[in-house]
Amino acid sequence: MSLDLLQPEAAAPLIAEIQESITRLIEAARHELSSPDTLWQLGALALCSALGYLLSRFPKKKLMEAAEKRGRIDFVLLAYHSLSRIVWPVLTVILLGAATAGFEALGVGNNTLHITTSLLLAWILVRIFAASMRRGFWSKVIAYFAWALTALYIVGWLRPFTRWLNTLLIDFGDHEVSVLRILISIALAWFALWLGRLIGNVAQSQLRGSPDLPASVGGLLGQSIKIGVMIVAALFALNFLGVNVTALTFFSGALGVGIGFGLQSVFSNFMSGVIILAEKSLKVGDFIELQSGLSGVVKEINFRSTLVMTNDNVDIIVPNEAFIKAQLINWTMTEARRRIHVPFGVAYDTDKERVQKAGLEAAAAVPWTFDDRGDHTPQVWLVKFGEFRLEFELIVWLTDEAVLRPQKVMADYVWAVHSALQKHEIHVSMPQRDLHIKSPETLSVRIEGGDLKA
Repeated sequence: MSLDLLQPEAAAPLIAEIQESITRLIEAARHELSSPDTLWQLGALALCSALGYLLSRFPKKKLMEAAEKRGRIDFVLLAYHSLSRIVWPVLTVILLGAATAGFEALGVGNNTLHITTSLLLAWILVRIFAASMRRGFWSKVIAYFAWALTALYIVGWLRPFTRWLNTLLIDFGDHEVSVLRILISIALAWFALWLGRLIGNVAQSQLRGSPDLPASVGGLLGQSIKIGVMIVAALFALNFLGVNVTALTFFSGALGVGIGFGLQSVFSNFMSGVIILAEKSLKVGDFIELQSGLSGVVKEINFRSTLVMTNDNVDIIVPNEAFIKAQLINWTMTEARRRIHVPFGVAYDTDKERVQKAGLEAAAAVPWTFDDRGDHTPQVWLVKFGEFRLEFELIVWLTDEAVLRPQKVMADYVWAVHSALQKHEIHVSMPQRDLHIKSPETLSVRIEGGDLKA
C-alpha cells in the first residue's frame, strides 16, 4: 500500500473537498429555505405523506389478510409481509413523483421534492433488501449503513471519499489494486451470495409447499437447488474478488479426496436419504417406530438426517442410515388403521359369556374404537388355559387418529377393561399356591442303639 497517501498531509485535499461540499450544501439549503417555492414543496411533501398513509391502509390490510390465509411459511407469505411494510413509502413516492412533475410543469422549484423522493426510493430498496435477511442487530446495522451510503451519494458527499479511496493502492505482486476496487468487489461478492441464498430459499419454500410433490421430495429438491445456487454464487463472488477460479481446480480435487475420507458417515447418510425418498418407504407425516424403541411423527427429511417428533413433543434428529440398517416400522405407510390385542385374565370359574359382554362394553366405551359392524367389529377371544386363570384378549380395530398415540390408546383400553370387569363383578385372578401336608393317623417311633444309661 502507498503509505504516503495515509499521512495527514495526503488527506488534507479530501478534508478540504468535504468541507467545500458541506458549505455548498448549507448554502443550497439556506437558499431553498429562503425561497417561497420551498414552502410549497414542504406543503406538498406533508400532503403526499398524509395521503399516502391514508391510501396505504386498505392494501396493507388486504396483504395482511392474505398472509394469514396463506397457511404455510413460504416465499409468498414473506412477500406479503414485506410488501405490507413498504406500501406507505411506495405510495408516497408515487405521489411525490406526480407532485414533482406538476411543479416542474408550473416552473416552480422542485429540488427538495426530488431529493426526498430519491431518499425514499433508497429506503424502499433497503427495506426490501433487509426483509430477506434474518431479523436481528446486524440486519438493522447493514440496512441503516446501506441507506446512509445511498443518502451520502444522493447529496453528493460520497464522491470525495470514492476518489480518495481510488488513490489508495495495494501491491499484489506485478499489479496494484485500489482500495475502492477491493471494497466494490467485496460488496458485489456479498451481494452475489445474498442473491444466491435468496433464490435458493425461494425455490426451497415453493417446492416444499407444492401440492404436486410430496413434502419430503420437495424439501430435498429445494435444498439441492439452494446448495447449487449458493455454489454458483460463491464462484461469482470469487470472480468479483479477482480470484482465478480455474486455479482452484487442483486444490478442490485434493480437498475433495480428503473430505471423502473424513466424511464417509455424512455421505452414507446422504445416500440413505436418497434411497428413502426413491423407495417412498418414509415420508413427512408418517408415524414410525425404530428398532431402538423410538417412535414419533416424521417432520422433515433432510440430506443428512430426519427430524422425528415424539408424542412427548420432543424433537429428535435421527441419521438417515438408521432407517436403512435397522428394522423400521411405518404404522401409516399404506393405511393408518390397525388392530391391537388387549390381554387380560379371569378366574377359571367365571362365566365366559359375562367376560365377553364386559370386554365388548369396554371397547364401546373407548373413543378410539372403530366398529363398522363387519370385519372390523370388536371381539373377545379365549386364547389360552393359563396356569391359574383363563387368558382372554380384547381385539379392537382403531381409528386413524389412534395410531399416533399407541401408549395412550393401550392405557385407555386397559382402564376400560378393568372398569368393565369390576362392573360385572368378575374377579381378576392372581397367582396363588396352596401347600397341602398329609399326615397318617398313627405315628410310630423306633429307637435303635445300646442301653440307655443314666
